[in-house]
Amino acid sequence: MSSAPEEVPIDRTRLVALLGANGCVAPGEEADELLAASHGDPAGLAVALTRRLRGEPLAWICGTAELGGQRLALHEGVYVPRRWQTPSIAAAAVDRLPAEGVAVDLCTGSGAVAVLLQRARPRARVLAVDVEPEAVRCARSNGVDALVGDLFGPLPAALAGELDVVTAVAPYVPTGALRLLPRDTLVHEPLAAIDGGPDGLATIRRIITAARSWLRPGGSLVLEHGPDQAAGVAAALEDGGMVRTSTVLDPDGDPCGTTAARPQP
Repeated sequence: MSSAPEEVPIDRTRLVALLGANGCVAPGEEADELLAASHGDPAGLAVALTRRLRGEPLAWICGTAELGGQRLALHEGVYVPRRWQTPSIAAAAVDRLPAEGVAVDLCTGSGAVAVLLQRARPRARVLAVDVEPEAVRCARSNGVDALVGDLFGPLPAALAGELDVVTAVAPYVPTGALRLLPRDTLVHEPLAAIDGGPDGLATIRRIITAARSWLRPGGSLVLEHGPDQAAGVAAALEDGGMVRTSTVLDPDGDPCGTTAARPQP
């Protein structure tokens, strides 16, 4: 992407053309969001357009993102929830969360999954965890009860063995495949939220290993992962003493995650 021209094109038609010429895949939608975020202020639009043409995520510039019909606050530096499969992960978790149950969303980022859980189960207790302080601040701005720390580490000890559901959209892109991601993602977004290690499952394995101690017997673990990682996740679940229960399918019917359970005594 190039830098913005000195004279910013306020006219929507010209703005759409400029965004499209610089590689934006949905220039019309982006133009509308940039115009709305700038409230018609030419100087504000100039700043926003320059940032976008440098490759910054649109959600950082506008301060919001949409997932699963929910509009979320999005802070600069926080991973942008954009995978259309993620609402399927949240829906699978909702199906397993009692009305007044307890759920924890790990690697929460902006808190997107936690927000969807809380919306669907308003009487449940939903906690979220992320290792990045800015992500936790962002999640809290979305009304999420979020804690800073590594996976289960910051949770109250009293919740050990009591959780009904654990969800995680952990980093799962194999390190060697990062180069295939869009350049803007690699340059601007936090790689710690994307890089899953050599086979993409490093963090997922850690979650599985610890989950058995935190879930109640029969409690559910719901994990997002790539369609070609199901076998690796199944093996990790077996090693971790968990029982694989189902495959989560995205709206096209393709695998996008796995559910598992802590065995009943």
